[in-house]
Amino acid sequence: MVMLKYVFPALVAVGSVSASCSVSATTTLQNAGDAAALTTCSTFSGSIAIATSTSDNIAINGVEEITGGLDCTGAPNITQIGADSLQKIGDDFTLNNVQTLQTLSFPQLSQVGSIDWQGLPNLATLMMDTEIQDTDSLNIQNTFLSSLQGINLKRCNTFILANNRMLQDVTLQLQNVTGAITFESNGNRLSVDFPNLKSAQNITFRNVPAISIPSLASVNGSLSFIENDGLQNISCPNLTRLDQSLSINTNSALKSFSFPQLQTVKGAVNVENNTALGSISFPKLTTIFGAFDAYGNFSKVSLPAISDVRGAFNIQSSKDISSDCSTFSNEQGPNDVIKGDYQCAGSQTRPGDANTTPSGTSSSGGSSGKTGAAGHIEIPATALTGVLGVLAAMVGML
Repeated sequence: MVMLKYVFPALVAVGSVSASCSVSATTTLQNAGDAAALTTCSTFSGSIAIATSTSDNIAINGVEEITGGLDCTGAPNITQIGADSLQKIGDDFTLNNVQTLQTLSFPQLSQVGSIDWQGLPNLATLMMDTEIQDTDSLNIQNTFLSSLQGINLKRCNTFILANNRMLQDVTLQLQNVTGAITFESNGNRLSVDFPNLKSAQNITFRNVPAISIPSLASVNGSLSFIENDGLQNISCPNLTRLDQSLSINTNSALKSFSFPQLQTVKGAVNVENNTALGSISFPKLTTIFGAFDAYGNFSKVSLPAISDVRGAFNIQSSKDISSDCSTFSNEQGPNDVIKGDYQCAGSQTRPGDANTTPSGTSSSGGSSGKTGAAGHIEIPATALTGVLGVLAAMVGML
């Protein structure tokens, strides 16, 4: 009986620790003490949320796996969140509007269901020695991060980096992304390097001055380079196919681009308002299912392999491109290479897109083909005078 007096409380204690490691919904940590109580849980089955009212530093030490998610949303006073042994978060890792957060320490974390970090204006660095390598999606916006050191993804289905004004470098080993890759309004010296990226659903680069995607072979959606101030060159040496559109628009410093293997674009090709771009060339492009729309200050447009453009075709430049216009004019018509509405014009004061009617001396246009158009008959003035005289005589006889 004496032994039972001590054994029974011990069993109760063990049972309570075990229960605290498994919840059906979400456990909310109100303070540092609540986090410390999880130390004995190598695996926490459930989700963990950090209370908005806490100002304590939260250390979820000892826990190696959280089967659910980890969420800190709207906590205005917390400065540090960490977990010294955590390797895996099964669901979402959410940090949203945590204005004072400065330190994020997860030295062993490598796998996360998804990353959603937004509104972290004081988070400058990540303390993640092992590096996160696997996640379904990453969405990081409005942080103070200067790099993604601590995140080196090898798998990710959706990738968004936006409005991280201090971000200067992103280098990732991703190979295939089944969703979208989006960069928008990050640091003004941002360098993006995806050395192994072979395919993605959609890719958008906006406000990125240096881009490297040497292995990209196919895009199942669209590829867009838009308003990338400072971007001087675009190179896609292995890209062969785009299942939707290609847009290269309003890149003020762009001097050249290279798509030497691109053959098929199943949407439109837009090369618009790149004021420093001197020439346009797609040496192996054969088929454009949509429109081809290009305007700017270029002096050369080369599409030597083109055999099928099914949409409208518009080229307008401030430079003389009369020889190129002559070439394309001979290829336009409903049964020819260029099947849609056609216009090509150089020496334009204000070159514009397909909705802009060109003017100037070096232009040709229209939607009809080279053959089958109505003829224009000219009647000499002398013949016209004779005809009028005969008519007058006939009237006098009546």
